[in-house]
Amino acid sequence: MTPRTLLALAAVLAFSAGALALDGTTGLGADTAVAAETSHDAAPVHVSNAKLRRVDSIELDAESLVLRNGGKTVVESSMRDSRLTVSLLDRLLGTPSRTQTAEGDGGACFPAGTTYTWGGAIRVAALATDARAGNAVEIRVLRDQVRSRLGARIELTGPGGVQVGDDIADEIADAPRSERVSYGADDSRAWQLLLREGWVDPTSDDETTDDSAGTNGVSALTNETTVTVLGSPMPVHAQRTC
Repeated sequence: MTPRTLLALAAVLAFSAGALALDGTTGLGADTAVAAETSHDAAPVHVSNAKLRRVDSIELDAESLVLRNGGKTVVESSMRDSRLTVSLLDRLLGTPSRTQTAEGDGGACFPAGTTYTWGGAIRVAALATDARAGNAVEIRVLRDQVRSRLGARIELTGPGGVQVGDDIADEIADAPRSERVSYGADDSRAWQLLLREGWVDPTSDDETTDDSAGTNGVSALTNETTVTVLGSPMPVHAQRTC
């Protein structure tokens, strides 16, 4: 890709670093069930270590991470709950690498916080303050699989089973213009394709919707037509600078 294309994609890929560090996270070595308290007055989510050991795939949906065993959902973690999201991934995948940033370190739009990365495959930024849309984390999937802390292979997907490395030329061609954005020139093109809509601004209504925010949800970024990143929230046709 050309430098201009890379800069455009970097602007889309960049996400706010988070600010929630966890203390005393329980790993899979314990046999007892662990309750992770959720935020926003939601009921606590209970998932045992035995059930987590059976997880063989993780789907990044528009507003949640869904951990599955075959076709069965083991647990669904709302992206409105940063503590639960990080805790589940920590228990399943092991200790992540962490990068802490002060406000503005990553650019004018970056708040203070901590970014967690597991195996170079899943990156989670936990936000110090929930975003306007309601998300407490921003998530990027960078590979098609990751290893659990016990060494098992876990598939990483987006909606409809889309994975990093897939060729989605047909999906791009069939998508309405409102759900896709092209970056670069014809000889070095990249795309952003909205896979599933989500994160409707709760403060807006049909009469006051801010078109500059674009259409939010989970998106795929491509090099040519090959998926390189899955991310949520990741709006298409957003005109805001932050």
